[in-house]
Amino acid sequence: MTDPAAAPGSAQQKIDTSVPHSARIWNYWLGGKDNYPVDEEAGDAYTGVFPGIVTIARSSRAFLRRNISYLAGEQGIRQFLDIGTGLPTADNTHQVAQRIAPDSRIVYVDNDPMVLAHARALLYSTPEGATAYVDANVLEPERILEAARETLDLERPTALILSNILGHVADYDRARSIVSTLMAALPSGSYLSVNDGSRGIDPVFERAQDGYNESGAVPYNLRTVEEITAFFDGLELVDPGVVSVQLWRPDTTSPAPETIAEHGGLARKP
Repeated sequence: MTDPAAAPGSAQQKIDTSVPHSARIWNYWLGGKDNYPVDEEAGDAYTGVFPGIVTIARSSRAFLRRNISYLAGEQGIRQFLDIGTGLPTADNTHQVAQRIAPDSRIVYVDNDPMVLAHARALLYSTPEGATAYVDANVLEPERILEAARETLDLERPTALILSNILGHVADYDRARSIVSTLMAALPSGSYLSVNDGSRGIDPVFERAQDGYNESGAVPYNLRTVEEITAFFDGLELVDPGVVSVQLWRPDTTSPAPETIAEHGGLARKP
């Protein structure tokens, strides 16, 4: 999760280590080390109310990995636009895609100074492919597209990745408009991957998130499954549709997955 409310170019701002930040807390829940004591304290306070957030964070990451593996391995997608990148961890988009298809090209987009400071970890590419990092705001889709064109050929099918970022756009209609603007610029055969925390599944999660939002931290808005599904309007959903992320094409070697309050899907532009 990242903060879309900061101004463009915010990566030039000083990293504030006195205030917890959602991207660093998410990194902590994923088992990463790119965080500060204030983030660990906030993360521990959240898990004290809702321990399941760690499962949600890690299941979200696994969902993204399975999406990218499907796109690169089964659908031949070679271009990925990953907005709301977050801090680098294991199995970043380029790592998954380029393991399958070394010629894959990836553009990461974020506007968090901490993410920019670690962006070099996102820029290691195979010789055949390419990766780039764009310091931009999800609220400015046209600017993102302009910058992405320096690395991606947007006349070719491209996968748009929006993982746990649209919940930071408070106005739902604006969030839908952002998705529509981005997808309108991509050709037929492109894909949209979205996953976000869902409301109406787990009341304990909702109380924990509402409390976090009221703490003064950058809020993250849970949305109903119907609202998440509507991001895919006009597109062809890949089976099994919009589901709890653990239920999206789960690994057959894993135990039977459970439903958690994080929903997502993948859809193709006809």
